[in-house]
Amino acid sequence: MTSRSITAEIPQRPRMAQDPVQLVPALAEVSAALFRATGSRSVPRTTISLVHLRAGQIAGSTYLTVLHTGFLRKADETEERIASVSSWQDSPYFTAPERAALALVEAVLQPNAHGERVPDALYAEVAEHYDEEALATLMIAIGQVNFFTAIALIAKPVPGRSFTDPWA
Repeated sequence: MTSRSITAEIPQRPRMAQDPVQLVPALAEVSAALFRATGSRSVPRTTISLVHLRAGQIAGSTYLTVLHTGFLRKADETEERIASVSSWQDSPYFTAPERAALALVEAVLQPNAHGERVPDALYAEVAEHYDEEALATLMIAIGQVNFFTAIALIAKPVPGRSFTDPWA
């Protein structure tokens, strides 16, 4: 495997030339179903966007990080909250339920050398803030971003382009 110089220019074109939805049209149905499932309002849309932003950061996906930062800005979130998602543990800008959701996405996405990824204590803490429907919605939201993480990392859509057409 060859490595790229850290000072090399990053191409402003996607790695995959064609939108995966054009190649596999059923992807549009899956995507729409996931958005419907997380849009029940049992979890605030802002919380889901915070979770998605943190997942993009953990995965190292500039596309997802830029996308979800943009969604949060459109929702009138403050720059302080957006900027401190990566260091949410010591940030004063998040509510207890948001912190629980951010802890959950980190637990799911990061290996734990000392035990299971989502221990009972974390589950209990999250369940203090979310009823069963909301907890299921959070699980789906984490699965949703994981689904799109693979597309973002493999196909490499261009960050900052329209959400509906990153392959243009």
